[in-house]
Amino acid sequence: MIYIRNAAQVVTMAGPNDKPRTGAGMSELGLIENGGIVLEGETIAFVGPDEEARRYVEASGREYEVIDASGKLVAPGLVDPHTHVVFAGSREKELNMRLQGATYMEIMNAGGGIHSSTARTREASEEQLVIETRKRLDRFLEHGVTTIEAKSGYGLRLEDELKQLRVARRLNEEHPVDLVSTFMGAHAVPKEYKADPDAYVKLVTDVMIPAVAAEGLAEYCDVFCEEGVFTPEQSRVVLEAGKRWGLKPKIHADEIEPYAGGELAAEIGAVSAEHLLRVSDEGIRAMAEKGVIAVLLPGTAFFLMTKPAEARKMIEAGVPVALSTDRNPGSCPTESLPFVMNLACLTMKMTPAEVLTACTINAAHAIGRAGRIGSLEAGKQADVVVFDAPNYLYLQYHYGVNLVETVVKKGKTVVADGRRTDR
Repeated sequence: MIYIRNAAQVVTMAGPNDKPRTGAGMSELGLIENGGIVLEGETIAFVGPDEEARRYVEASGREYEVIDASGKLVAPGLVDPHTHVVFAGSREKELNMRLQGATYMEIMNAGGGIHSSTARTREASEEQLVIETRKRLDRFLEHGVTTIEAKSGYGLRLEDELKQLRVARRLNEEHPVDLVSTFMGAHAVPKEYKADPDAYVKLVTDVMIPAVAAEGLAEYCDVFCEEGVFTPEQSRVVLEAGKRWGLKPKIHADEIEPYAGGELAAEIGAVSAEHLLRVSDEGIRAMAEKGVIAVLLPGTAFFLMTKPAEARKMIEAGVPVALSTDRNPGSCPTESLPFVMNLACLTMKMTPAEVLTACTINAAHAIGRAGRIGSLEAGKQADVVVFDAPNYLYLQYHYGVNLVETVVKKGKTVVADGRRTDR
């Protein structure tokens, strides 16, 4: 049991959480000045003014571990709803290629990009993938991230897609960070199917998706709907097949070119559309109407040195917005969601309040976990972060550094003084 006392501010995100927040609702943080939180087992027992939290603890007559949050900010554990965290190897040479003018698609068509990671991931054993991925999860945790989504998509053949998802399942059981798995066999057309991409789509729909569903390895199905990758028609076929097997649809949409991905997301009932750097106005309107969550990835635009998504336009149109690192080996090799939050303010003009909403309750909605995480409310899972910051505005003002001091995951302190403590 833990009592977090005397916090300068507590960001509770308390409020109606039956659906993601939109518009002005993204600025409602449920702030408590001089707050306290009581955690019992894996659950939040009390959140409120510290004087009331202290009385709760004293009345219980039980012993609590005390975390002094004087002068600090307390917030829900951060949620990262879009990563490709299970892979082998790295692609640092591609940064140099981009600096010399090569585009994302040029690098991929030359055998780099996703194809490079596919080759390394196919070669890797399951144990090697566990070792490499565990290190990334440790960094996520030290940056205040307590839950992430993990996509497959670097296998691009049955045995290796299953291998990635089995690694994610194993680490979800072994590591403090909770992983929510997404099948993304339609991440790219592998080289062996370059001459017949429709045959690969058929492999995904008729072989891979049933196998993934049979083992219960994923909750979601995703597809890279992009010119030169999968057409809107092919993407629809993949996502409809996923739905038939119980996998909820997500979509990589309109990242490089306007490609009607936002419109398709709305039409097919996707939980989220992700990237959206080039989404059309019609796509934004359709997503707002259907409540499709826009998962925006400012770190990817930053690393690819391109214009970021138009977050302000989406928020003003009523689209619920979440943020993510897009952790992957090519276009966003970072585990720092706090830095991505900084970028959301500095490159997309999101406010600090909107950013916190986008990385907590809205991100939780994007992976179907808002009933359990994303806010600090009695009865919810005890995932809490203490930041060395006097208020929530300071998180985005003091940018580019890790201000996470303490992380509590399911009622257990797993990071103290910025370092893992439970290993």
